[in-house]
Amino acid sequence: MRGSDVCGCFPTGRHYPGIADRLSRSLEDVPGLAREVAPTAPWVDAPIVVIDFETTGTDSEVHRVIEIGLVGYTRGALDFREAFLVDPGVPIPQESRAIHGITDEELEGAPSFAEMAPRIEQLLEGRLPVAYNASFDRGFLFAEFRRAGLLEGAAAPALRPEVHWIDPLVWAREILRDLKTRRLVDVAAHLAVPLEQAHRAAGDAEATGQVLFSLSKQMPVAYGELVRVQSKLAAFQEAERPRYRR
Repeated sequence: MRGSDVCGCFPTGRHYPGIADRLSRSLEDVPGLAREVAPTAPWVDAPIVVIDFETTGTDSEVHRVIEIGLVGYTRGALDFREAFLVDPGVPIPQESRAIHGITDEELEGAPSFAEMAPRIEQLLEGRLPVAYNASFDRGFLFAEFRRAGLLEGAAAPALRPEVHWIDPLVWAREILRDLKTRRLVDVAAHLAVPLEQAHRAAGDAEATGQVLFSLSKQMPVAYGELVRVQSKLAAFQEAERPRYRR
């Protein structure tokens, strides 16, 4: 996958005039790119933010966020690690509590998501969004900001509908095909990535970032190529899901 980087040469190393320019122009047309990072730039050097939510359930239109984990990296170095408990305004169902262990009592006195939204947006600003099984966390982020009346006009890449999130799960499915399961806890164990508190937001977010960097050597280098290839892989994997389930 690293061979997908933009270059102006054949595999032999001989320069081919003009091909780099054409490849650069083609990457600029890739849908889903954040304007903060050049399409030909190495995505691993860009500021990223890994997002993870613990929730009252799986439906973002019905259920609510109860814990937020945001972990920032630049060039692979940790910038911040933030975790916030959030009062969802509804009781936590037993089946959800059995997964993350968060109780209604722990959330007493916690702020609402709307109260935390300005701080969340501040941490998301200027950073490429990353999440493991990104459609889940993306759905909840959009739903909560929409309920708070703050989604329209939001500037952070993670809050712009056209921006694609980087999803390490898509790459784990492609690169680690021999694993029986690509759950975060299993992928982290396979890659020797510490995961001290599984199913707690900050722990999952930090492990997701480390999994992403562990897989990065087998992924495209250029940001535009990463998004282009990930979109194709995700569509193929989604089409194959019924067969895998059978």
